[in-house]
Amino acid sequence: MLEQIPPQAGMAVVRQWSMPRGITPRILLAVVVIGLVATTSADGAEPKQRNVILSTTTSTQDSGLLDVLIPLFEKQSGYTVKPISVGTGQALALAAKGDADVALVHAPSLEKQYVGEGKLLNRRLVMYNDFVIIGPKNDPAKIRSTKSALAALKAIEQTKAPFVSRGDNSGTHTLEKSLWKTAGIEPKGSWYIESGQGMGATLNIANERNAYTITDRGTYLALGKRLSLPILIEGDKLLLNIYSVMEVNPANGPKVNLAGGKAFADFLVAPQTQTVIRNFGVEKFGQPLFIPVADKKEEDLGA
Repeated sequence: MLEQIPPQAGMAVVRQWSMPRGITPRILLAVVVIGLVATTSADGAEPKQRNVILSTTTSTQDSGLLDVLIPLFEKQSGYTVKPISVGTGQALALAAKGDADVALVHAPSLEKQYVGEGKLLNRRLVMYNDFVIIGPKNDPAKIRSTKSALAALKAIEQTKAPFVSRGDNSGTHTLEKSLWKTAGIEPKGSWYIESGQGMGATLNIANERNAYTITDRGTYLALGKRLSLPILIEGDKLLLNIYSVMEVNPANGPKVNLAGGKAFADFLVAPQTQTVIRNFGVEKFGQPLFIPVADKKEEDLGA
């Protein structure tokens, strides 16, 4: 709730002011300049550099995780975080253009490409969950019995059962495309629907159309009460969903806040934050929405 401002607070009180004796205009100007310099940080950053632009995925927003982590970071650091939640492809592109200071995303192949090009720096694992395939309760493509993500997609394509894709070059869409490719299928036709939207919106569309889709488990659990589509495929190692944090190369643009971006990245992998991530969702859903893995490597996770 906004603090109420007393009515009289908005009334200006005007008094005549005169320059103190002994203070010349030149001295006054010097004092003003010193005051302006004092408002900058020790490294010369302007106050606006207290803002940290976080380029991240819709799943970190839709799951509610950012609503927990950002206030903690702001309280500890004094920075103000401004998240931009889009698909991973777009999140990485924003960072590469210097329009963000730090990126938290989940498309390892794309991330490594940007790091290799020098656009992003110091890629570190933060957490993982998994993708699941959900669909109609009556399961018209009979994918539940397949136990495999690739077999499930083949069955969906063969029966032409409706499938909703994010179609937005996000981490989820990147994973989905790789699965279709591995299955030897080019999905097309009226049964294959591209939403061009984030995970939450895509789930709603799939729910309305009683269609299959691929989603990260965290967003599915967070929005589960409004969905009638059960999980039909889970546990396949191909559905592993790893999130990493990367700092943005200051050479990408003049507005990049390198110190702020690094501070947020360090915060995500700090032991205290990893504990918060481990406990996130347990009370509400009976299980964590993400598993912290800052101390691990991809090969440790079977990726």
